[in-house]
Amino acid sequence: MATCGEVLVKLLEAYGVEQVFGIPGVHTVELYRGLADSTISHVTPRHEQGAGFMADGYARTSGKPGVCFIITGPGMTNITTAMGQAYADSIPMLVISSVQSRSQLGGGRGKLHELPNQGALVAGVAAFSHTLMSAAELPGVLARAFAVFQAGRPRPVHIEIPLDVLVENADALLVSQPVSIARAGAAPAAIEQMSQRLAQARRPLILAGGGAIEAAPALIRLAEQLGAPVALTINAKGMLPSDHPLLIGSTQSLVATRALVAEADVVMAIGTELAETDYDITFAGGFEIPGALLRIDIDPDQTVRNYPPTLALVADARVATEALLASLGMQACVVPSSEWGGARVMRLRAELEAEWDAPTRAQTRFLQTLFEVLPEAVCVGDSTQPVYTGNLTFNPEQPRRWFNSSTGYGTLGYALPAAVGAWLGRRAGGKPGGPVICLIGDGGLQFTLAELASAVEARTPIIVLLWNNRGYGEIKKYMLNRGIEPVGVDIYTPDFIGVARALGCAAQSVEGEAQLRAALSSAGDRQSPSVIEVNEQQWQQSLAL
Repeated sequence: MATCGEVLVKLLEAYGVEQVFGIPGVHTVELYRGLADSTISHVTPRHEQGAGFMADGYARTSGKPGVCFIITGPGMTNITTAMGQAYADSIPMLVISSVQSRSQLGGGRGKLHELPNQGALVAGVAAFSHTLMSAAELPGVLARAFAVFQAGRPRPVHIEIPLDVLVENADALLVSQPVSIARAGAAPAAIEQMSQRLAQARRPLILAGGGAIEAAPALIRLAEQLGAPVALTINAKGMLPSDHPLLIGSTQSLVATRALVAEADVVMAIGTELAETDYDITFAGGFEIPGALLRIDIDPDQTVRNYPPTLALVADARVATEALLASLGMQACVVPSSEWGGARVMRLRAELEAEWDAPTRAQTRFLQTLFEVLPEAVCVGDSTQPVYTGNLTFNPEQPRRWFNSSTGYGTLGYALPAAVGAWLGRRAGGKPGGPVICLIGDGGLQFTLAELASAVEARTPIIVLLWNNRGYGEIKKYMLNRGIEPVGVDIYTPDFIGVARALGCAAQSVEGEAQLRAALSSAGDRQSPSVIEVNEQQWQQSLAL
């Protein structure tokens, strides 16, 4: 007899799942009955939040949903923070949990791991949460989940399986097949209207978000055909190479860039929420789009949020961008202003560079050093000062190479477990993959420090770059700027090198660029995790910028 849990594993294989993250417990052992005989690998984090962050990092580098097996009760409360981060950034994540037997749901009988309503608890951080009331429902609910991942706005999906359903006879489901769904095409009438607007624009501009990553080649051609400057959100970094003459970067929170956006007569926004953490990480307001706004998004609801459009199109970003290119090719386009395009971008970038202060220059040099030594690296960031700086000043050469938790939901401790998942994701499907760097502060690292043991156990040679300023430096600065006496930000700093070595990692502290380069080069050749500690003050003094 094949149980529901065993058939679940077989169906996940059929959907192309290669990796699962989870901590086995008495309520999930039936999910593991068929796992050892499958092609799916398993990584055990040290906390369910780590499982969720690993799945998030895996999804971002592989483009596939990250999958988690989680126990009912505390397992689900632990993973909700990671689900919140994935929900905010539109990351596909499948969380499969156990729950009390059907006759005991909501009974309040004091059962192990019991919650009054687990589905309701996680509904706010999931595209949907479904309780499987019989094994027969399994193929249908998995099809719903993968429909979200394949054709909708990707976000976490939660499926909970009662303990008695997990062991139910599911022989009849062994013939079930995965469902494949294509994304929405581009409505010809809307494409024609948008292309007419763009063809007549004298100062067109493109705002692209993480939802447009797969459209990068077409978007570059569109920008070049229009002579349109391109501003990217953090999750879209790398869609244009760093030296592209039309790349503004991700500086929309700065006054000079906002002035450029305000000059545009037509703005094309693709795959972006146009939200606070996309364009206003100063929380001060002031990002305006006075020109005609054209929006393309896979989510109908999102096309009218924050900034109402002149025209909107619900479609896959790549399909829509390619359709716009084809339509523009059949139209006579107005010649853009000679003061626009590359000339305007060059002036803006020079203006911004002249304004960077010494700490910003020092942290930018730090980031440049990383990618000079390890040019194929992915940098997974936390909420720490060099990450905030890099969001403004650093541009990777390809997408999926720079992402972090400093915007959107804004969780601390994200980067370490997410880097483990990212390393595995780069190798999904047998693909080659370069090194993965976890860039994290001393405060954030203490949130998920135990996941160093998971990285060792999973044989993921991630490179943890610890930016140590002995406390919550960014928050302390924020308090001082608002005239608040700092409280709770000068926290105890442990011996990270000693802890890292005790957990099985290679670890060292470095001073200055030469030592950092040598440490990165050694770490890049290592087959196990490395921790490299950089003292913020020493680094800035070593450069004397």
